[in-house]
Amino acid sequence: MFKAVINQLKTALILLVSFTIITGLIYPIAVTGIVQLLFPKQANGSLIEQNGKTVGSLLIGQSFTSPNYFWGRPSATSPYPYNGENSSGSNMGSSNTDFLATVKNRIAHLHEFDTQANHLVPVDLVTASGSGLDPEISPLAAFYQVPRIAKLRHLSEKDIQELIQSLIQKRTLGILGEPRINVLQLNLALDNLRNDDARKTPKS
Repeated sequence: MFKAVINQLKTALILLVSFTIITGLIYPIAVTGIVQLLFPKQANGSLIEQNGKTVGSLLIGQSFTSPNYFWGRPSATSPYPYNGENSSGSNMGSSNTDFLATVKNRIAHLHEFDTQANHLVPVDLVTASGSGLDPEISPLAAFYQVPRIAKLRHLSEKDIQELIQSLIQKRTLGILGEPRINVLQLNLALDNLRNDDARKTPKS
């Protein structure tokens, strides 16, 4: 009897060690190696670099508050917006009075800077995503902000609209999701557009 128990314990221990090595060591190393080989950018966080420096990720939004930049979706994370360590939404329903007041305040804030205050505001500019980290907005939300940015940057609306159009990401595989645009990529391109225009301006 005692010998049978020892044999069972041996078998259990061998299986435990074997599966620990396979699933806890060999499998993660193999998957990491394959992904690093085939999809290195995605495996390392889809980071965005500018002038050799990492400025953000395609997967996590950033808070832009200056009116001469495109604004992304509001973020409900705490203690600050787009906190990657505390991904969350507000969990407020559309009939919640606090939620409605928050949306009204966001609309009012947009209208403070708008030259088109009578136009309807795109919903993704006044409502937060479920994660609070959404790095993208709809093309409509980007186009809505063009007059404000063109005025503040002394650029033509047409140039900014063309910039937006060039950065719109289509539906995945043509059917999944909606057309969208990454706010960080858009703002980086916007700065480059300003620099390009400055280089084109003849010196007096």
